[in-house]
Amino acid sequence: MASIAVVGTQWGDEGKGKIVDLLAERADIVARYQGGPNAGHTVVIKGKRYVLHSIPSGILSPGKRCIIGGGMVIDPALLLQEIQELKEQGVAVDSNLLISRRAHLIMPYHRILDQVRERHLGKGKIGTTGRGIGPAYTDKAARTGIRVGDLWNEQWFRAKLRSNLEEKNCLLVQL
Repeated sequence: MASIAVVGTQWGDEGKGKIVDLLAERADIVARYQGGPNAGHTVVIKGKRYVLHSIPSGILSPGKRCIIGGGMVIDPALLLQEIQELKEQGVAVDSNLLISRRAHLIMPYHRILDQVRERHLGKGKIGTTGRGIGPAYTDKAARTGIRVGDLWNEQWFRAKLRSNLEEKNCLLVQL
């Protein structure tokens, strides 16, 4: 059971997606193991243009199982939009797409925090996309983030959400 990993140096625009596209033809499973929807991978097949942000590009190859791994941060609204756009283009997205229960969610407060922090830094800003990816990873590292699996237990989800909102509101008031 051979495996191939395509790893970049975190600079972006390295061509990882193009390499994965080429390798997907020979793969059974294509997985994204980290990252968020700030990246965009454009694939053109027979003149038809597809833009992917969270879903592995293997989704465009029939018969491939695609996995959004536990290292990913997912914006639920953007993911649903991406799935809908692919379906409208005739791409099958159903049981061939699996999402790890350990993947973290980008919540609306992550986007707000990202943008407020950037403004707060003024001339020292880092140039974030403002999509909440950094704050979501911060919560992941702090073990306070909300994961996909938390959605299956309403009480647990509500408790984590309440705790996060209290903390983020305090931080936003200070900033």
